[in-house]
Amino acid sequence: MVSAPAVTTENAAEPLVSPVNSHNEWDPLEEVVVGRLEGAVIPQSHPVVTCNIPPWAARLQRLASGRRYPRAMIEAAQQELDGFIALLESLGVTVTRPDAVDYKRRFGTPHWSSRGFCNTCPRDSMLVIGDEVIETPMAWPCRYFETHSYRGILKDYFRRGARWTSAPRPQLTDELFDGDFRIPAAGEPMRYILTEYEPVFDAADFMRAGRDLFVTRSNVTNRMGIEWLRRHLGPGYRIHEIESRCRTPMHIDTTFVLLAPGKVMVNPEYIDVDRLPDVLRSWDVLPAPDPDPIDERMLKLTSMCGKWLSMNVLMLDEKRVIAERHHTGTLRALEKWGFEPIPCDLLHYAPFGGSFHCATLDVRRRGGLDSYLS
Repeated sequence: MVSAPAVTTENAAEPLVSPVNSHNEWDPLEEVVVGRLEGAVIPQSHPVVTCNIPPWAARLQRLASGRRYPRAMIEAAQQELDGFIALLESLGVTVTRPDAVDYKRRFGTPHWSSRGFCNTCPRDSMLVIGDEVIETPMAWPCRYFETHSYRGILKDYFRRGARWTSAPRPQLTDELFDGDFRIPAAGEPMRYILTEYEPVFDAADFMRAGRDLFVTRSNVTNRMGIEWLRRHLGPGYRIHEIESRCRTPMHIDTTFVLLAPGKVMVNPEYIDVDRLPDVLRSWDVLPAPDPDPIDERMLKLTSMCGKWLSMNVLMLDEKRVIAERHHTGTLRALEKWGFEPIPCDLLHYAPFGGSFHCATLDVRRRGGLDSYLS
């Protein structure tokens, strides 16, 4: 019989210190994962995809589903992404990148097959709670294996002491999707394409404030997914639902954006401030200004995001915030509210799924777990 190797006193005396530590959206940022554009493919056509993106982009998506993005679109976005990464590094932030993947390769389960999408938005597929990284059960079939491109990073974090969890992998069969779904008109009761067949959620539907999390139910996050996370985190955390008037809700970070302790920016088109959770009654609720119009026709046609992407900012700490240079109204408002906005270009990232908050996953912020709400 072969004996197991003994653990040396030297090894036993070296406690692991997790490289992952992020409890909120505003503690000083030390390390961040930034997405990639290489290998990006226009997402595979599926009702859960087309119901979530602007109508003009949905029509183009159906025609070009599964094809590579045009080179000109990738080059414009890549130039801005390189500038964003250089800015982060110049500010002392460690930037980590996923593996490049060819998303044109087809994959499948016993029930369906698909091509991929891209790994431009790590904010969607992973949720960081303290020293834990949770891989999320996303509802888009084309994103089923997206976190595999981050596995090298996740294994490294785990070996160094981080906790690593994967939520139950969904089946994504027809039972999860309402076959009769149509987008509700203004004034109609809200409805979603997702059923409660199994838990699904995107991490980008959550905002973190220490022991409190905020979530929007959406066309990629169902009640079962919210309940899974609530039970997983346990009684040390509270999850509060934010009601959105958006008819096609997907991701909270263009609706309800935590900026600092006691300050939240809200989308005046989607949020009724009188219906916010009572725990926010002592906070400053800051209505976002109207986004600056975008004149570039191709960008307007191909963006997968709505006009409120102007709210998709990245907090470096309680004062400094990276925001889109084009949206001067947002920059001025942030300055008026006492922040120090740092303008940066990322407008051409929108056809790939987002802006600064979407394109990043803050894995380490200097700070601890605290409560910020009454």
